[in-house]
Amino acid sequence: MLNPTFEVAPAESETAVFERPKSDTLFAAAYGVLLLVCLSVWFLAVHAALWTDETLSYWQIAGGFKQIWARSIQGNSFAAYAYILWLTNTIFGSKEIILRIPSILAMLAATYVFYRCARELFDWDVSLIATAMFILPRGIAFAAIDVRPYAFALLVTNLAILMFLRWRKTGRIQYAAGFGIAAAGIFYFHYLFATILGAFAIGYVVFRRSSLRDDLRQLGVAAACFVMLILPVLPRLGYIFTTRTSHSFARAPHFTDALQVVNPGTWQLLILASALLVAAFMHNLPAPRRESGRTLFWCLLLGLFPIACLYIISVTTSVHVFIPRYLLVSVPGMALIWAWCVSLADSRTVRVLFCLVFVTACVLPAYQSPFSRRHEDSWKRSLAFADANAAEDHAPLLMCSPLVEADYEPMPAVASESVLYSPLSYYKVSAPVVPLPRSLTPQSEQLVDRFLLSAVPQHQRFLALVPVPSLPILDYLAYSSSASYVPRALGTFDDILVVEFDPRADGQ
Repeated sequence: MLNPTFEVAPAESETAVFERPKSDTLFAAAYGVLLLVCLSVWFLAVHAALWTDETLSYWQIAGGFKQIWARSIQGNSFAAYAYILWLTNTIFGSKEIILRIPSILAMLAATYVFYRCARELFDWDVSLIATAMFILPRGIAFAAIDVRPYAFALLVTNLAILMFLRWRKTGRIQYAAGFGIAAAGIFYFHYLFATILGAFAIGYVVFRRSSLRDDLRQLGVAAACFVMLILPVLPRLGYIFTTRTSHSFARAPHFTDALQVVNPGTWQLLILASALLVAAFMHNLPAPRRESGRTLFWCLLLGLFPIACLYIISVTTSVHVFIPRYLLVSVPGMALIWAWCVSLADSRTVRVLFCLVFVTACVLPAYQSPFSRRHEDSWKRSLAFADANAAEDHAPLLMCSPLVEADYEPMPAVASESVLYSPLSYYKVSAPVVPLPRSLTPQSEQLVDRFLLSAVPQHQRFLALVPVPSLPILDYLAYSSSASYVPRALGTFDDILVVEFDPRADGQ
């Protein structure tokens, strides 16, 4: 059964899960195995090469401790995660799997904190089911091993949820302070996760508006803690706002995209419906109580409000942020919605069977799919292949930047030192690199023409490394050099095309 929302949780919530009668201990052991199975999915791609955004994180620390602050500004991020990554790299080294350790630990901590959040609202077994729902989404597995700050952003987000729930239940001022600190801490890892703060504000107004005068002191403490911690990041937030149009790379979402995010899927709903039908047949489906509706409202706020915010921003402005990894902020709320639905079945046997079937249906396809062992498209193989090919005659590499910011900034003198070509900071090459923008622009046309002006007289062979968004540049390069060069595709590596341009034998 549900614990009354915004009331003090019973003392049992503080006891260990395994300190229970024998039947409960067996259930707890089953849940423990299922959670371990869920966690195993995170590590299917743990040995994958770094993708573009991960190399951007590495670029921020590649210049040493003193350059982290300045480089994090260029990398359109906050420095907190970069300092954690720098410390990891300094102590343990820079292998891909080593760089993933901070995110793994942060996501494990976020998972435990989420369980404590669920425990504030539900029985222990429903809370464990909620935790499985938090672990299983593909985006969580992605963030758990990603060399980016998303796992830390989720950890602080879950801490804010936990502090808010305990503050509203106990009225203790230390939880008000903890909420203010955690809410501000979200901005230190990813500012878009702060959309969840609107859910807190609405939840407070709905459930505590009649007690505003009694809460003034605690509200003041929470606000003071929040303001003190948010001040250092305000200049960074201002910079991101003023340059917001140069960072947007996704298309504007359609309404169907939003529906797809909140739609759990047909087979998931069938499993849930089957569990509830079994509970009804066993007369274990009582009518929801009043506090159950209050809990559902709170879960819906946490799950749907951030999605609605990111969708509205994306369709009403030129800043398109309705992107799966940004939508991770809604995962805790969505998992709590699932937990509420499962809690309607007042039978621990039905609940554990639901969890068993659901986890099996999620985990088996993950182990069978080759995509589960891929993280994201990486430059590792394309750069290694092109560099080996160019070694014979020191052929230059024309590299299109994978970052949209390259369309708005001048090309660097040394590509490997620029954030626009961050893959080169980790996957180094010996061949000279000629930097090109991401899209076909007047600047990219001018750079291509300038390069050909020097390369054609020398009959110099060169290679082009072109990701999919930069294919128009490849077309322009092939057209402009057609009189003097013969292009030949050498291979495609993670959607990055490597093309060789050989001088024509007739010298024309």
